Amino acid sequence: MFVIMGASNHSEFERVQHDYYATDPQAVEELLKVESFDKNILEPCCGEGHISKVLEKHGYMVESSDLIDRNFGTGGVDYLTIKSWHGDIITNPPYKHAKEFVEHSIKIIKPGQRVAMLLKIQFLESVKRRELFEENPPKYVYVFSKRVNCARNGDFKGFPRNSAICYCWYIWEKGFKGEPVIRWI
Repeated sequence: MFVIMGASNHSEFERVQHDYYATDPQAVEELLKVESFDKNILEPCCGEGHISKVLEKHGYMVESSDLIDRNFGTGGVDYLTIKSWHGDIITNPPYKHAKEFVEHSIKIIKPGQRVAMLLKIQFLESVKRRELFEENPPKYVYVFSKRVNCARNGDFKGFPRNSAICYCWYIWEKGFKGEPVIRWI
C-alpha cells in the first residue's frame, strides 16, 4: 500500500541515485496549454530530454543540461554554480534539493522572468520552506486533476502508472509579491 501511495520511506525501492525521476511529457503539454514562456528556456535537470523535447516541439529555444550525462543536453553541469540566465527556467529538480533550486533560479533570472518547477504538492508544507514562500511566493500553482507520474530512472514502461503522489507546476515570477493563485489543469 505504501508503494502505491508513493511513501518513499515505506517503498520496496531505494531512492534512485541522483534523484532521477523523469517527467511525463504530457505534464509539459498540460502546462503549455495554460502558460507561455520566454522564447529562451533553461532546463537544468534535463535527464533524457523529456521536458526539453516538448518545449522544442512548441518552438522554444532550450538550453538543456544536467549534472549527470544521460546522452541528452550537456552533462556534468552543476546548475547551482550558474551565475545568470536571460530567459525563463523550466525543470523537474531533484526533490531533495528543490528548495535550493527554486532559490537559485530566482536569484539568477531578471525581474519579470519566470521559473516553472514540477514538484510534489507537499512542497507547500514545511517550516524550512516557509521563509522561501514568504519572500518569493509562487504566482501560480497548477494542480493536475488527473495525476501525472514521474518515471523512476526514466523508465516509463516499468513504472506504475497509478500513484498517490500529487505533482503540481509551481510558477514563480521574479519580483511578484501577491498571493499565490491555485488553478487546476
